[in-house]
Amino acid sequence: MLKHITFYGLLILAFFQTEIIAQNPTDCIDAVVICGNSSVNLDVSGIGTQELNGSNTCSSQENNSIWLKVTLITSGTLGFTLTPNSSSIGEDYDFFVFGPNVSCSNIGLAIRCSTTNPQAAFQGNNLTGMNSSSTDTAEGPGGNGDSFVKWLDVQAGETYFIVIDRPIGNSPFNLQWTGTATFADPPTDQSSNSSNPINLISCDVTLPFDDAFTVFNLEDNTGIIQGTQTDIAITYHETESDAILGINSLTSPYSNISNPQIIYSRIENTVTNCFEISSFSLGVNLGPDYFNPTIYEVCDNAVDGNGNNGRVIFDFQPLSSILLDGQDPTNININYYTSENDAIAENSPLPNSYYNSTPFNEEIFVRIEDNFNPDCTTIIPLNLIVNENPEAFNHTILQCDEDGIVDGISLFNLNQANSILTGGIANRSTKFYTDNARTIETDGASFANTFNPQTIYVTVFNDDTGCKSNSELTLEVSLTDSNNSMLSVCDDDGLEDGFYEFNLNNADNDIINGLPTGLNISYFETYDDALLEVNSLSINYTNTIAFNQTIFARVENANNCYGISEIELTVNELPNIDIEELELYCLNTFPNTITLNAGLLNDSPNNYTYNWSSGENTYEIEINDLATYNVTVTNINGCFKERIILVEPSNIATIQSIEVIDASQNNTITVFTTGEGIYEFSLLDENNTIYLPYQESNSFQNIAPGLYTVIVRDTKNNCGTVQENISVIGFPKFFTPNNDGINDTWQVYGISSVFQSDSKILIFNRFGKLLKEINPLDEGWDGFFNGEKLPTDDYWFSVTLQDGRIFKNHFTLKY
Repeated sequence: MLKHITFYGLLILAFFQTEIIAQNPTDCIDAVVICGNSSVNLDVSGIGTQELNGSNTCSSQENNSIWLKVTLITSGTLGFTLTPNSSSIGEDYDFFVFGPNVSCSNIGLAIRCSTTNPQAAFQGNNLTGMNSSSTDTAEGPGGNGDSFVKWLDVQAGETYFIVIDRPIGNSPFNLQWTGTATFADPPTDQSSNSSNPINLISCDVTLPFDDAFTVFNLEDNTGIIQGTQTDIAITYHETESDAILGINSLTSPYSNISNPQIIYSRIENTVTNCFEISSFSLGVNLGPDYFNPTIYEVCDNAVDGNGNNGRVIFDFQPLSSILLDGQDPTNININYYTSENDAIAENSPLPNSYYNSTPFNEEIFVRIEDNFNPDCTTIIPLNLIVNENPEAFNHTILQCDEDGIVDGISLFNLNQANSILTGGIANRSTKFYTDNARTIETDGASFANTFNPQTIYVTVFNDDTGCKSNSELTLEVSLTDSNNSMLSVCDDDGLEDGFYEFNLNNADNDIINGLPTGLNISYFETYDDALLEVNSLSINYTNTIAFNQTIFARVENANNCYGISEIELTVNELPNIDIEELELYCLNTFPNTITLNAGLLNDSPNNYTYNWSSGENTYEIEINDLATYNVTVTNINGCFKERIILVEPSNIATIQSIEVIDASQNNTITVFTTGEGIYEFSLLDENNTIYLPYQESNSFQNIAPGLYTVIVRDTKNNCGTVQENISVIGFPKFFTPNNDGINDTWQVYGISSVFQSDSKILIFNRFGKLLKEINPLDEGWDGFFNGEKLPTDDYWFSVTLQDGRIFKNHFTLKY
């Protein structure tokens, strides 16, 4: 990979700022050598050592600078255009040129310089440089000049220093060379012309052999990189920055510091000092690829005459295939050794069939070697593990013959024997076979025997290691049986939904009645579950089919089936009644009775019995006492429910008083009552016509004067009504004695033979002359005085009621 120096200005300076103190292209001695007439892309930062004092530098000095060294190989003109990366007019670059052929210790005076500020000079751009059109050799500072000066006339072999400085701004720059003179070209990496690989690959040949670090001879690449070029010096570096600066060169033999690792080559022309940077990689081959098992496990066997001694004959051939992981075995050698030293020295490899010397766990070492490069070798440790076989125990299962045919054939759940077959040890599993060779596997969850008794052949596995042992399971079918039973309850758990929590133990005595002692009982929802001993029920069991369900009980003698019984679970319904009732008794009807009943719903009373708290046992009873009555209703299944009837009183009202406010703008009547009922109130006029309908309020408002009947009725139990007559006194505002039958006389309203009959009524004209005394019970005054009709006018009255109240006011007579 070739990289030209002129492409790395930005990287070089960033490195200098953070890592390099002694060397810096901000100083003359470390000037960047320019080769090949390519454009320059660089940045500037800092000044290093200030070297421009007293150097005729257009009134400026280093601010942020970089030194360039230019050597010409042909004569001609030399100019350049400097373009900041930022187009901002405030970005200000200056430059100074020294030479020809001056030394850093005596650079002399600048032969070209420009310190014009482009913004102050109103340039319109921020470019600067040397060109053919300019005639001045120095300009600036500030607004003086246009940032360009005359280019140089140069001769072959001359060397110049150009200092680029940025007093204002922060942008990198691009330098484009102009003119006819040319620079020396840098050397090139000619490894692409060689058939030899430039990347160096080595096996790990230094201890330790597996750490990926070894030694390389970097100079193996020198001739390949130099090719046919002369006057060339090649050095090697760990970083690209070191190679660019020509520092910290490497010497061989060289030990890599990473794997893989990039090495940078500096290819420098010793005459022109132009150089090129290339790179190649170092790689350490750690040996062939392989799959790395840490253990090789087998199960113990009796080939050596002892199946429990932890020693077996290991076959390494399958292990080698595992290690190769699909690779061509002709490319890789694999051998096994008892020690790491033997593996390193290739001393006494083990045979492919190896009888381990250390029981159960022995460490050996595997040497994996590249057939084409034997130095590339990997040695790994490997443990040979011999796993013990699990214990396996014989067992017998006794099952019931419950299919209705006494033939010794039944269903078995072979898995029920697992804990005994495996000794109850964790991480053990079983497989069941019908043949001794254990080739015909059968379902352990549901197996129907074919003869009685029958032997099932069992293999017990250690689930962690896969090792196995054999045992036998004997199946026997018993012809014994157990009793059926039934459990019946009333649905009195508060839900009345046909579901109930049964205590299944209540069926135990029926099931084993007459059977031998020592039997165990377990319960199941289905016959198959009982037969196979799966999904057993808890003793407190709620039926899953409402009202009636059959479950099954399995009776065992020492875990062997004795019989399977049917258990019928029945949930009887309770009587369907209204359990609470409120009845009302009218006290005013005593000693009459009312009828109470047991509240049965949608059924015949003859299907039940009754027990009343009052002693009766009929569906209905007659009562006239205020009390709480209880009746227990029982059906033919003995299930009962209680009904509670509360008898409360009601009654007609007792009118204590009636308050009448009359002879006012808002006549009111208020009725005050007592009693056990709930009451409504109504008014009838003197013609017994409803004046106001029944209302809950006991007060009537805005009542016209007249005679009324107050009626009070009981609405709590319709116990009846009471009534009382009242009078509302009032005075007409006018009357019209024209014999039309309407308001022909004036009389006080609300007076009758019962109310205010002994009242005194006097009529006066406006001057106070008495015109008439009216009889309270007559029709009233007709507007005549001494046989003559009086004119339309206001007239006055004075009324003294029988109750002592006195009223005086006026009214109008009009025609």
